[in-house]
Amino acid sequence: MQIKTQKPAMEVKGLSFSYGSHKILKGASLEIEKGKVTTIMGANGCGKSTLFSLMTKNLIPMHGKIMLNGKNIQHMQLSEFARKVSIVHQYNTSSDDITVERLVGYGRTPHMKFFSGYSQEDTRLIEWAMEVTNITKYRGREVSKLSGGQRQRVWIAMAVAQNTKILFLDEPTTYLDIRYQIEILKLVQKLNREYGITIVMVLHDINQAIHYSDKIIGLADGRVMVEGDPREVISTESIQKLYGIDLGVTEIEGKKIVLTV
Repeated sequence: MQIKTQKPAMEVKGLSFSYGSHKILKGASLEIEKGKVTTIMGANGCGKSTLFSLMTKNLIPMHGKIMLNGKNIQHMQLSEFARKVSIVHQYNTSSDDITVERLVGYGRTPHMKFFSGYSQEDTRLIEWAMEVTNITKYRGREVSKLSGGQRQRVWIAMAVAQNTKILFLDEPTTYLDIRYQIEILKLVQKLNREYGITIVMVLHDINQAIHYSDKIIGLADGRVMVEGDPREVISTESIQKLYGIDLGVTEIEGKKIVLTV
């Protein structure tokens, strides 16, 4: 008997991209599975940021295509895409006087009609997004007066308020100390496990990527070199492929750990 497999949330097929004569991606293909946390990782210059920008419609591929629920995202209007995919970029800025609640409310913009105020559903989702990310107590505070970890939660809350099935996060732990890094990654895990949001993120920390991901996409030289469950695909050999360095890989309580020292 043939077992039916679930269709992926997103498919990348033969993706190529160059900046001038410098080839960044060279026919990359991969799948983003529904309801999973997928992390894109690799050395600096491997193409992960470019891949992220292509998958979030910030760049246009030169060759290949990116399919979202069976539709090429290049054929989608930005408004349609924003109702299906939410994004938290690595660098985010806002005006100094904007409050937490107002910024989170911007997440409802793709769903609102011109010149209309918030509907009851908009208000409900804004409240829910603040509650899920544990920032309700800061609702009236100016975002600029929050700590780095608190601000990151606000940006994630704005994305959550969009109420999409897929959330993209570009290096969400950058510039945060270890406490806030773990808090953000646990929040990502919560959004996935409790609310079924498909997560795609870029991370630099190898061990955090292993621990908080269901699937690893490892890039090197513009190609996908590693793809799969981190417990199966992370090894001394795969780390050498991705980073060009020999590092030991061990297990502690059944979890893979890369010895980075």
